[in-house]
Amino acid sequence: MNKSPSIIYTWTDEGPALATYAFLPVIRAFAGATGVPVETRDISLAGRILAVFPDVLEEGQRVPDDLAELGQLVELPEANVIKLPNISASIPQMKECIAELQAKGYGLPDYPEEPANDDERAIRDRYDSVKGSAVNPVLRQGNSDRRAPNSVKDFARENPPRMRAWPEVSKTHVSHMSSGDFRSNEKAVTLAEATTARIEHESADGTVLVLRESLPIQPGEVLDATFMSKKALVDFLRGEVADAKEKGVLFSLHMKATMMKVSDPIIFGHCVRVFFEDLFEKHGDLFDELGVDPNQGFGDVLEKIADLPNEKRSEIEADIQAVFADAPGIAMVDSDKGITNLHAPSDIIIDAAMPPMIRDSGRMWNADGELQDCKAVIPDSSYAGIYGTMVEDIQAHGQFDPTTMGSVPNVGLMAQKAEEYGSHDKTFEVPSAGIMRVVDGKGRTLLEHRVEEGDIWRACQAKDAPIRDWVKLAVRRARATGAPAVFWLDKDRAHDAELIQKVVSYLNEHDTEGLQIYVLPPVEAMHFSLDRIRRGE
Repeated sequence: MNKSPSIIYTWTDEGPALATYAFLPVIRAFAGATGVPVETRDISLAGRILAVFPDVLEEGQRVPDDLAELGQLVELPEANVIKLPNISASIPQMKECIAELQAKGYGLPDYPEEPANDDERAIRDRYDSVKGSAVNPVLRQGNSDRRAPNSVKDFARENPPRMRAWPEVSKTHVSHMSSGDFRSNEKAVTLAEATTARIEHESADGTVLVLRESLPIQPGEVLDATFMSKKALVDFLRGEVADAKEKGVLFSLHMKATMMKVSDPIIFGHCVRVFFEDLFEKHGDLFDELGVDPNQGFGDVLEKIADLPNEKRSEIEADIQAVFADAPGIAMVDSDKGITNLHAPSDIIIDAAMPPMIRDSGRMWNADGELQDCKAVIPDSSYAGIYGTMVEDIQAHGQFDPTTMGSVPNVGLMAQKAEEYGSHDKTFEVPSAGIMRVVDGKGRTLLEHRVEEGDIWRACQAKDAPIRDWVKLAVRRARATGAPAVFWLDKDRAHDAELIQKVVSYLNEHDTEGLQIYVLPPVEAMHFSLDRIRRGE
């Protein structure tokens, strides 16, 4: 960083690139008038890929690892980084980017989907290091403080986005698991002393496999672990596909499939297999030979069969059409191009998919290019309820009016890889029936679960300092704005119960007289927030 104060501005990619390039001149105009220089760094997917393969590139093609540099800068109090949204790349997006760079003369290796040796595994590890949510865990060393400035609110009120009215009778709804999911199986503990733990799997015959050798844990840190049952998930998905057909609504899946780059693609793959169950039942052996990976989406099926002999490909394509004819309608990402909601995991990011559905009268686009009521499937009940609450609120009270509605600022606990943001290297697809456990440095079991083959197990950490800072930020924002501060925490969820104890304790460190501070389960917190929004607060 320069000795004089400067702003670091990040280049991004795909859709956000338009905003990135358009916004930079505005930043430079304002900053330049005050003598503050603006520097740029490249954290696009292409930039991240090139940065981890300097040894295979020509000298003029090599680029610095800007993300690593920024990771060091954000540790400094004087750091000032403007980060616009970047893609959390899925494997299909990764492969497209690699192919584009190769076509431009960069000597990058192909992405090895099924590594055959140590060299290919090393190549995949390099690519995977910049896949998914690779940026946020590095740059978010502080908690988030998100709010819309008055100028933005005023502009939205004067230039309201189109909001389609919901029909008087809407069959749209949110569906989630009621048991066997991450929320249901969660266990948590707060560590009194520092330790270096390990994560291990003990199979039914007593064989112990260490999956994570070194897991440093600080004093006061909240550690939680949980798993999603494969059997419960598959049974749930089968039921929801059948229910969508019975109700005559579109089937749609909504997840965080790139941010949660280990767990959610597996869940996505199970959904692809369930929806196209007859197809995989009939052609499963061939799909295995072709290397079809349902975790990459139905699009991977179409890509892998494209080079088959005409007769075989036509047979499979006919079977695909038979599935579509018998299954419920499926929500479309692009009706004109025939791209379904299950084509690629990066197409169903919940933060990007649910808001348009809310705006578009609670409907999604079907294969005929028409809006239709839908079933929004969000398997994990940890956060699905807040979306269901919003849908039910609109069905009861009507569409939101951007010219009068209020907004809800957000202070998020995410510093130092808190919560699910830091779970990637602690998430595993269980290799066989047995026990998953976290063991501390003295050999004591901290958390354990009895699991079955194919279950998805993960652990998350939240360090004490970020939690304390989170409480401080919430109190400061409540004092500055006069708005209520609501901690979205459920005492009946293991992880949240540990956090609630800390929140109650750390609130005593601040002057809260005259402030409205609540601790509410997410569904109640959403009701509370929607009431305020409808009042224009």
